[in-house]
Amino acid sequence: MFGLKFIFIALIVFALISLVKIILRKMFKIEKVKKEFFSNNYINDLHRKVDTWVRRLTGLTLAILILVQINNEAFHYLLILGLIFTSMLDYGVKAFFEYRYSEVPKQAILTLAELFLVLTAVVTVLQMGWLGSF
Repeated sequence: MFGLKFIFIALIVFALISLVKIILRKMFKIEKVKKEFFSNNYINDLHRKVDTWVRRLTGLTLAILILVQINNEAFHYLLILGLIFTSMLDYGVKAFFEYRYSEVPKQAILTLAELFLVLTAVVTVLQMGWLGSF
């Protein structure tokens, strides 16, 4: 049952993100950028290097924190906070490079909107207990 709920919620979130992106593109007249599906789509070489190192360092830090807290009651909350922090950092780096170095700097608006919607969905699903309890 967990799998069905997860897929259903993920589809709703994906549809909502797509709808908001379409609306924002029309509102701010943002041209669509062709991106490969399941690709990193780096803006330049510096973006690739920064993103790689940010992911490595946050991943290593989170792994150490999780190993330290493995017998603690707050383990699940630490995982959730780590996931949220990593997502914010990842989207933040991407938005910065899109705004600063991209040919279409308004694309950063869409990235930040996606970040906000993903984080809102995660917090809402966890607070409402739609996937069950930890």
